[in-house]
Amino acid sequence: MGVSAGLRVLYRDPWLMAVDKPAGIIVHGDGTGAPTLTDAVRAHLVASGEASASAAAQALQRLDRDTTGIVLFSLDKEAQPAFDRMIAERSIQKRYLAIVHGRFPAAKTMCQPLGRDRHDSRRMRVSRTGKPAHTDAKRIAYAKADARAPERSLLAIDLHTGRKHQIRVHLAHAKFPLLGDSLYGGPSCSGGLMLHASELSFTHPITGAPTHIQAPYPARFQRIMSQ
Repeated sequence: MGVSAGLRVLYRDPWLMAVDKPAGIIVHGDGTGAPTLTDAVRAHLVASGEASASAAAQALQRLDRDTTGIVLFSLDKEAQPAFDRMIAERSIQKRYLAIVHGRFPAAKTMCQPLGRDRHDSRRMRVSRTGKPAHTDAKRIAYAKADARAPERSLLAIDLHTGRKHQIRVHLAHAKFPLLGDSLYGGPSCSGGLMLHASELSFTHPITGAPTHIQAPYPARFQRIMSQ
């Protein structure tokens, strides 16, 4: 498939592989037969002569279709239980970059519980009966409204839980929706949904080594934030 030919590999060892997901592709199959990032990774490994790794490849986290950035894959079935424990114990530190509408505070913690929106199956919402969710955000740049976009802030976001649409819902609830996030009231943006999974840090479950993976700063973020 086309994505596999241009797949950007950010990290690779015998057990793990991290790739830089482009916008417009889902990570796992959704029953429609649409191409997935998992398909692209498996095709890339087959083309590299690694059929056994291709057969074992499994995504360890999920990003929304239009979110870009790091997705981590396991490549060894025997080591899979160790990776499953790492995910279950939430021992991966995750950082995202986001561009939101408005002048965001210097820093903000958002801990509202999240649940499904019973009026719209596509959406999540803040709910007193929802699951706990914790998001920390810090403003790292600000730009006034201009021809490219409305008033906006560039944020570094640390995600402490992994609820569906967590960042998008917390920011929209705080009245700072993501640029390009029409589902949650964000203004349109030529760069698309302005959310990027930029860094992962964890203790490698096989080697015990501290591991840090970073994706390049997206050109679309540079374009929208440049003065």
